[in-house]
Amino acid sequence: MIYYKSDELLIRTMEEADDKAFYEAFTAQGWHPEQGNWLKRIQDEADGKCITLTAVYKGQPAGYVYVYRKANEGPFKEKGWPIIVDFNVLEKFQRKGIGSRLMDVAEKIAGEVADTVCLGVGVCDSYGSAQRMYIKRGYIPDGSGVWYQDKRCVQYETVCTVDDDLLLYLYKKLH
Repeated sequence: MIYYKSDELLIRTMEEADDKAFYEAFTAQGWHPEQGNWLKRIQDEADGKCITLTAVYKGQPAGYVYVYRKANEGPFKEKGWPIIVDFNVLEKFQRKGIGSRLMDVAEKIAGEVADTVCLGVGVCDSYGSAQRMYIKRGYIPDGSGVWYQDKRCVQYETVCTVDDDLLLYLYKKLH
């Protein structure tokens, strides 16, 4: 399905070929992705759990995001709100408005399910751009502090690894 189209940018449902394209592109930028990761999300969509979105810039897969119908983790799991998961734009395609357009589409999809959407963002510096973008888009912290591997961190608790599982949860009213 096509969700957005302009001369340079297309946002569509993720396809199986995107798995290889993203694996190779993230490996080229020095990351260590798990091959098949994107196929799992495509299966989640086939199972009715989420909507997968791929941004294609000038014919090349440039980024992706998933909108799950309801949060199954963190402070929002009992609220029934949709959650935006694993937002990513390849470094070579950043600063072109691709991420903002992906988020526009993701929020529109979430707005069809509920009046509020949520997400978790990493707290280390590599997530700085995403943190700033979310705040500028109107997301606010829920006040529960940081979470690690789906458990709320307690003051003075030692969190051994600052990795992708150390998150701050945010939400946004859509209507």
